[in-house]
Amino acid sequence: MQNMKQAGFLAGLASMALLATMSFAQMGTGAPAPGQNTPMGAPGQPGAMGAPGAPGTAGYPGQAGTAGTMGNQSGQMGTNGGKMQDHTFMTKAAQGGLAEVQLGQLAQQNGQSQEVKDFGQRMVTDHTKANDQLKQVASQQGVNLPTSPSAKDKAEYDRLSKLQGEAFDKAYSKMMVSDHKKDVSEFKREADSGSDPQVKNFASETLPVLQEHLQMAEKMNGTEKSQGHGSKKSSSGSTASNSSQPQ
Repeated sequence: MQNMKQAGFLAGLASMALLATMSFAQMGTGAPAPGQNTPMGAPGQPGAMGAPGAPGTAGYPGQAGTAGTMGNQSGQMGTNGGKMQDHTFMTKAAQGGLAEVQLGQLAQQNGQSQEVKDFGQRMVTDHTKANDQLKQVASQQGVNLPTSPSAKDKAEYDRLSKLQGEAFDKAYSKMMVSDHKKDVSEFKREADSGSDPQVKNFASETLPVLQEHLQMAEKMNGTEKSQGHGSKKSSSGSTASNSSQPQ
């Protein structure tokens, strides 16, 4: 019995030694048991995830540069807005200048007082010159100017063309005051806030001429009113004194 126990004990030790030898052999060859593939492979996955191009996504801040470009486009819109103002100004100035020339010619034909006739001649001379200057500026800017007055100006011309003598003088004088107030305002606005230097320069150089026209028109309009009052008082013999006092 004693021998059998010893034999069994030795057999057990041999089995344990054999198992140990097999385990060391497997570890030495680097061939882990199938059950060990998942835990051994799992640690490698975080390493793979740690290498994504996350810093590469930091390159997206470059989009901020695109936003800056949009800011420039906004500035370009502002520039286009200034060019649109210049274009509108030139168009209106051309139409108004043509109308002033035609009305000036009409004043020389239908006017009664010499003052109205002289003012009409001044309109033809000054606005013809200004129109020629504006054509040169527009040509350099590639802008095609209108070759006839606006529909509103044509209607005013038609209305005045039906008047003669004193009736014409009064209507024409009143119109010239109103028109030149608008002209002075528009030319001053362009001279102050226009975009194109050449257009602004044209407006600045022409503005003093228009301001002089306005003063002349206001004087002419006042003179016409004075003459009207004088005719009413002719029976009292005070016509001359009234007509010599501008109102």
